[in-house]
Amino acid sequence: MIKNDLYLKALRGETVERPPVWMMRQAGRYLPEFIALRDKYDFFTRCQTPELASEITVQPIRRFPLDAAILFSDILVVPQAMGIDFKMKENVGPWLDNPIRTMEQVQNVIVPDVDDTLGYVFDAIELTLIKLDNEIPLIGFAGSPWTILCYCIEGKGSKAFDIAKSFCFQQPEAAHLLLQKITDTTIAYLKRKVEKGVSAVQVFDSWGGMLSPTDYQEFSWQYINQIVEALSPLTHVVVFGKGCWFALEDMTMSKASALGVDWTITPEFARTLTNHTMTLQGNFDPARLHSTPETIKKMVTEMINRFGKDRYIANLGHGILPNIPVENAEAFIRAVVDWKPNN
Repeated sequence: MIKNDLYLKALRGETVERPPVWMMRQAGRYLPEFIALRDKYDFFTRCQTPELASEITVQPIRRFPLDAAILFSDILVVPQAMGIDFKMKENVGPWLDNPIRTMEQVQNVIVPDVDDTLGYVFDAIELTLIKLDNEIPLIGFAGSPWTILCYCIEGKGSKAFDIAKSFCFQQPEAAHLLLQKITDTTIAYLKRKVEKGVSAVQVFDSWGGMLSPTDYQEFSWQYINQIVEALSPLTHVVVFGKGCWFALEDMTMSKASALGVDWTITPEFARTLTNHTMTLQGNFDPARLHSTPETIKKMVTEMINRFGKDRYIANLGHGILPNIPVENAEAFIRAVVDWKPNN
């Protein structure tokens, strides 16, 4: 049994003394111990070496009183496993030498045996669970099919993903085939993570907000919902769509245990859209961690009071930025841990 199960209680909708807290990208570039490993090993070496991934996962747990750990990895390990050869290019980010632009390329994409291609992730889970020693839950994650498609078509990061969107609108048959292959791989991948012992999974739809509400239904939500349907009998599924407040009503009708929200929506409106029935996660603006620790504490207290302590997971509205002072990240976490009613 996990000793601190506050995060799981929130996912189950149970009454809690205070909300649980974790931070997206908490095992990341703002920590000096992470930077030390980054300077020694390239990005995908860190992802693909179980000992390194496990060590990075627990680094923030050693420092802060967090209520959950999230396995260090990357959403692009899934397309890599499918034979799409992503690299991490210096000063550029994700990079694909030959982006997918044709139906023929899509037909050549494989749906792999995840044990053969992603075994290093499952090994990292086993090592991490030993280190966590049942103290707190471990979260596994994957990118949404739409977000992964964006990188596969564009070949790199983008402000608008115009090439990816044009591909979907000009070659919808190829787009849907690729989305389905990513979905099938992701379901197998997340199921294996659950078998290996993660307590919940999160689907990150980082680029869902690039789509109109109608196109979101066609090219993103229907595939995320396949993942939710497949995984919800096995574990808690959290869906986080950045910029996707317009889809919250539909997401609420799904079997997801919680929905992540970013900082572009008020707690009150998020509660209204989700009919006050859904556990919500978020939504502190990561850039606000540049404020003073005193301001952070005040704003976090206000955020909790507005969301309400139950059916709520305190988090950022997206991943922590690399230049955030460690003491400011700690101020965010401690503001949640020290929260009391009527603060």
